[in-house]
Amino acid sequence: MPTEFSSDLFGYEVVEGRQVVAAFDGGEVTSDAGALLLGATDRAIGLVTRFAACFDDARVQAQVEHTVEAMVAQRVFGIAVGYEDLIDHNELRHDPVLATLAGKLTAKRRDCAPLAGKSTLNRLEHAPAAPDRYHKIGHDAAAIEGLFVTLFLEAHKTPPPEITLDLDATDDPLHGHQEGRFFHGYYDGYCYLPLYVFCGRHLLAAKLRRSNIDASAGAVAEVERLVAQIRVRWPRVKIVLRADSGGAREKLMAWCEAHGVDYLFGLARNQRLVRAIDQELAEAKAERLAHGGPARRFADFAWRTLDSWSCARRVVAEAEHLPQSSNPRFVVISLGAAIVGVSHNS
Repeated sequence: MPTEFSSDLFGYEVVEGRQVVAAFDGGEVTSDAGALLLGATDRAIGLVTRFAACFDDARVQAQVEHTVEAMVAQRVFGIAVGYEDLIDHNELRHDPVLATLAGKLTAKRRDCAPLAGKSTLNRLEHAPAAPDRYHKIGHDAAAIEGLFVTLFLEAHKTPPPEITLDLDATDDPLHGHQEGRFFHGYYDGYCYLPLYVFCGRHLLAAKLRRSNIDASAGAVAEVERLVAQIRVRWPRVKIVLRADSGGAREKLMAWCEAHGVDYLFGLARNQRLVRAIDQELAEAKAERLAHGGPARRFADFAWRTLDSWSCARRVVAEAEHLPQSSNPRFVVISLGAAIVGVSHNS
């Protein structure tokens, strides 16, 4: 059966008076042509332009070869197609696809490439809070942080009745002697420990942190900032905070309780918690022995730590017994029993 194909050209935005097209009739080939679709997406949401507006450029503009917006576009699209390292841009500064996305196909000066090299991009990424004599480009950190939330809010035509914010602290492995380098026992390596906040597929916050800290360090400040910005736009939305056991900290739970934010956090098991569900574990074990396969029971009770929590809180437990051993798990939750569903696959 013959392969069906179309020779029609796909048109893209005009750049510097030149029409950009894609076709299947040979000619120059690039493995990154799909990145042009990212450019179409960016034009729809204006990410690069608004991101670039968060920088303050004090350079003499008549002498500027690489604008802040072009450099931001070059870095954003470069990362999106897999070029994470700045050194890659020593070659990418001549790349026609990346130049098209940055809107700059030719350089003003003969001795320059159309796009910036690694050193120029490095100065952009290390821009201080405000320009000074030696650093002509500064950045507004609050504006950058707020942009992530603004894009999330704009992605919804109408406010949803409820949203869930997921907090996650994960490792960013290090392979050299970077500043702030520490060994992390859980991840068994040297790393940073950034804090991420997601709502579904939307990234709302990313905070780079050293790894010699508690997993919840800085979480209250981030959640407070996000919730305040979301409620300005969606004052009636119900907000639920979700995290693993690293989030089950007094400061974070107390803040949620004081500001009308519900939460569901994993709770690291200990002997006191396990003893609280002895009966459920025994029932699960008896069922496993009688019928084979995993068996589960659930428990719901008020719980307070010996000294770290200011009050008793609701804990839901899964008393699971596997063929090899018991596997009890716990969550601390502010939601009421009438609206909580416990998954047997959790």
